[in-house]
Amino acid sequence: MQTPAAYYETRIQQLGTELQSVQKRSVVVSIARLAIFVALAWSVWRWIQEGSLNYQLFTGGFFVLFVVFIRLALNLSDRKKLLEKLLFLNRNELDVLQYKPSQFDHGASFSSHDGYTGDLDIFGPNSVYHLLNRTTTHHGSQALGALLKQSLLDKKAIEAQQEAVRTLSEQKELRQLIAANGLLHQESEGNLHDVGSWLQTPPILQGKAWINAVRLLVPAYNIAAIIFYFFTDNYLPVLAGVFIGWLFIGRFAKQINQQHLLLGKKQSILEQYAAILRLFSSADKGASALLQQQQATAGEAHLAIKKLSKLAGLFDQRINMLVILFLNSLFLYDLQCMWALESWKATNKDRFAGWIDCVGIIETLNSLATFAYNNPANHWPAVNDQALHISGKALAHPLIPAGECVANDFTMGVQERLVLVTGSNMSGKTTFLRTVGVNLLLAQCGAPVSVQSFDFTPMNILSSIRVSDSLQEHTSYFMAELKRLKQIILYLQQNKAPALVLIDEILRGTNSEDKTHGSEQFIKKLLQYNCLTMFATHDLSLSVLEQELPGKLNNYCFESIIRNGELIFDYTLQRGVAKNRNASFLMQKMEII
Repeated sequence: MQTPAAYYETRIQQLGTELQSVQKRSVVVSIARLAIFVALAWSVWRWIQEGSLNYQLFTGGFFVLFVVFIRLALNLSDRKKLLEKLLFLNRNELDVLQYKPSQFDHGASFSSHDGYTGDLDIFGPNSVYHLLNRTTTHHGSQALGALLKQSLLDKKAIEAQQEAVRTLSEQKELRQLIAANGLLHQESEGNLHDVGSWLQTPPILQGKAWINAVRLLVPAYNIAAIIFYFFTDNYLPVLAGVFIGWLFIGRFAKQINQQHLLLGKKQSILEQYAAILRLFSSADKGASALLQQQQATAGEAHLAIKKLSKLAGLFDQRINMLVILFLNSLFLYDLQCMWALESWKATNKDRFAGWIDCVGIIETLNSLATFAYNNPANHWPAVNDQALHISGKALAHPLIPAGECVANDFTMGVQERLVLVTGSNMSGKTTFLRTVGVNLLLAQCGAPVSVQSFDFTPMNILSSIRVSDSLQEHTSYFMAELKRLKQIILYLQQNKAPALVLIDEILRGTNSEDKTHGSEQFIKKLLQYNCLTMFATHDLSLSVLEQELPGKLNNYCFESIIRNGELIFDYTLQRGVAKNRNASFLMQKMEII
């Protein structure tokens, strides 16, 4: 079976070869088009000079050829752009597999100091979001960010997501086409909020029967007036028709301009969404009910949004001088566009929000499916909503390169509800807390996880690992930490849903006796609620709680070893309490003491 790296290398070679071929054909077509244009100009000049039927035929033939070659050039240009985006995607995936940063957005805008997202490195450079993200739309990035902020907690929903991600992960070319077409029309001009606002505005023309009659009768009259002019040279009826047309356009000019402010320059964005929906409509849904459901939405959505895209593009042409002088003057172009747009709105406005949300879901699934394909060694977790537990074999952190990561077996909830993890500095305590938290989060998003096996109960994640002070809020580190702990307790008191609590070295801002007492009381408080807790600490005196609270708390540790004057970490989780200390050794080695 071909590895992901080998697949991407093959694709890069194939796409590069095709791109070179397209570029060569583009040059040939451009030269041919120039030659045909010169021939067309020559035949027109000869036709004017001689008025010969032969030159009329030549002119017609060269004109048709010129149009054909323009079309060929446009098709080759579109193909070239798509190949460039596909090349970018495959090179980026190869870089990601080599642990280089992805070129997609890292989601720093979602970062927050509250909750687990900051503690577990969910957003920002080299984060979980950065590893997963393959979204190209605003709604796609928002949907993925929202999922990572609040993962799925229902067993059926998680399993449905897993099946959808698994099915889509096998469709490599389709996934890349979805992302590439999204990249062709990036939202550089803004998002679709203005379109949403336009959908909420009341109709201006619809419902007015007299306007419908005017938009049909005035153009018909002007066509008749033009024909009349050709036979009589009398242009007064044409001027009268133009004057009448501009009276009606002027009547609605203010409202039309307001509508154009909302819909202007939205064609590219709408094309982007329509392309994603169109491609997803052809996906193999397999046995996935979620894919089937989203395909039903995408099937009706892509044609309607494509039509809106075309209408928005036509509406943009109203600022073209030729349109103003001729089409608006003779055929009421502004009113025709507004009527068509309002007809579209009347039919589709109630479904548009659902269609756009569908794009967000598609891009989220596409991101998770790409992650699943890139990591064939990952395994699909089993969801068990009966007994509160987490059980993982060879649990590893997805952000640490495989060659550097030490995997650990870990089970919690069967023999204890709180795990006390001790160990010296740099021994791996905090990283292990994050490893468990991140893999649980990925599992609850429907993704495969970095384990040999993983069985879990869906639960919320609460944490106090990375706490910072705030000069703006006049908050010290110690007070910021107390506020975070208070938030955890309040959540557990107010919610019956199970939770995983991750705590790293609390109460660093007080004396050792106070810290031990406070930590002990906090641990006993946590045991009152429906949660599992991982509590990392340097305070070895807390380990006596294992005897005081049998069946509720167990000690685990990460040890360091001093061998031949060197400090060695094996990052292996062990039962028991850490014995070795490295602070004095390191201070002496660095000649601090």
